[in-house]
Amino acid sequence: MTEPVLKLSGLSKAFGALKVTDAVDLDLRPGEIHALIGPNGAGKSSLIKLVAGELAADAGAIHFDGREISDLDQISRARFGLTRTFQVSSLIPEFSARGNVMFAAQARRRSVFGFLRQVISDKDLVGDAMHALDRVGLADRAAVRVSELSHGEKRLLEIAMALAMQPRIFLMDEPMAGLGQEGSARLIGFLDKLRSEAPILLIEHDMEAVFQLADRISVLVSGRIIARGTADEIRNHPEVRTAYLGEDAA
Repeated sequence: MTEPVLKLSGLSKAFGALKVTDAVDLDLRPGEIHALIGPNGAGKSSLIKLVAGELAADAGAIHFDGREISDLDQISRARFGLTRTFQVSSLIPEFSARGNVMFAAQARRRSVFGFLRQVISDKDLVGDAMHALDRVGLADRAAVRVSELSHGEKRLLEIAMALAMQPRIFLMDEPMAGLGQEGSARLIGFLDKLRSEAPILLIEHDMEAVFQLADRISVLVSGRIIARGTADEIRNHPEVRTAYLGEDAA
């Protein structure tokens, strides 16, 4: 069996008496999409934050490509190859779509941000940004300010920014949110191809997208993994149907 690129072992996090992540074991293998699903409040976004370094774990370990990274901060993990998109867009609204991607591309260079004038005049950064925007279908919106983009376009822009950082793992938190049926279908096709460049740990409430894309699915309820398996195995798992899928059908 191929060794995992990312491995979480006994990962735990609590805020007072509330355990948002409770001894989670999970791994991500090369070339796969591993979906993390569960009801609202299950702890999915908290788990992604622990992996990305936005939160510090109380216990457990995170190994990336065989190296423990539990003590690395968020910036160091991003430079090491962990790139995240957000459930709620985190963009610079005053800048253009291209400008946002250029700053992401510069971060890949392991250097601090230079003066704005230096960044926007860097031909290599412009080229990197336009390539990433073209891949997500936003090349014709490159000069548009983020504040004027639709919600769906902002989600695609975040993916373009992640692409510009050339990650070794994508951490995606509800990328389909706000895209609509046509936009979701296009993104499903894009992510299906993207897994060959870097594996994806995917949080998504769109179960149709999850069942189409995921090689494996882990189900998180109250901070604990209650089941994992293929799409068919998860569809037919009685505890999952009660705790999560049945809730959606109600």
